[in-house]
Amino acid sequence: MFMGLIRRAKLVLAVILVQLGYAGLSIISMFALKKGMSPYTFIVYRMAIATIVLTPFAFILERNSRPQMTWSITAKIMLLSLFDPVLDQNLYYMGMKNSSATFTSAMCNMLPAFAFCLAWIFRFEKVSLKKLHSIAKVMGTVITVGGATILTLVRGPSLCLPWANEEEINPQQSAQYYSGQRDLVKGALFISGACFCWSWFVILQAIILRSYPCQLSLTAMICFWGMVEGAILAFVVERGHSGVWSIQFNIKLVAAFYGAMQSVVAYYVMGMVVKEKGPVFYSAFNPVATVMVAILGSFVLAEQLYLGR
Repeated sequence: MFMGLIRRAKLVLAVILVQLGYAGLSIISMFALKKGMSPYTFIVYRMAIATIVLTPFAFILERNSRPQMTWSITAKIMLLSLFDPVLDQNLYYMGMKNSSATFTSAMCNMLPAFAFCLAWIFRFEKVSLKKLHSIAKVMGTVITVGGATILTLVRGPSLCLPWANEEEINPQQSAQYYSGQRDLVKGALFISGACFCWSWFVILQAIILRSYPCQLSLTAMICFWGMVEGAILAFVVERGHSGVWSIQFNIKLVAAFYGAMQSVVAYYVMGMVVKEKGPVFYSAFNPVATVMVAILGSFVLAEQLYLGR
């Protein structure tokens, strides 16, 4: 029993550390985007570095336990990498460009709701309205979606933090205000799409791990196919803008390297946690990143906080 508690504590600690890593990534990514980095090429570089770093470890450590690769498993992994990193991360960064790091992280709290609904559909979660914990999960799903909606529509008064930038909006600036609100709505839609794709990723990963239980190898292939599919998308979207591929020793390179390390750790920890505790358990820790991003975003990015949000 004691060893079981230690094991569960390690899983909780691992997920919390991953969420703290995501908080740091949100701040660094926002810096890189403000410096003009394309989110499409950012994802390609991020997955390329992750593939280079992780592949040797996966090849050596799992060479005796890796099952035979089939076309069916390959197709599933390609679909998995399409959901994340390609669709999920591109939608995420498009949402961030239309809002802020804090708003983006807070909107991502819809992830447990999406994950719970999909897990229930695919029978990873059992729901019985006669049991208290099932009622709590259903109520939590409704509350998180409602909270995300309020977050989009309600601004509230500024907290007037002295180190943050104050965005002064008065009746004479109503046109600019509503334009900003439309951008927030657009950002919220992008982020909602990202959460939906991420939820599909978590569920599909749980399904693939049943037939391909090697977490390191699976993570390496997710990064590889994410790089390939992301590069195809980037070439199509950024056609005629060859300058977006240039990268130097600056915040863009730091963001790509940090993002790569975060992807390696997050995909591996996710596979380990989902395999043992299910997809909803992993996604339920997402609010940890929101708190950290709100704090770091205020101090580092000078983002103003508002009472309504």
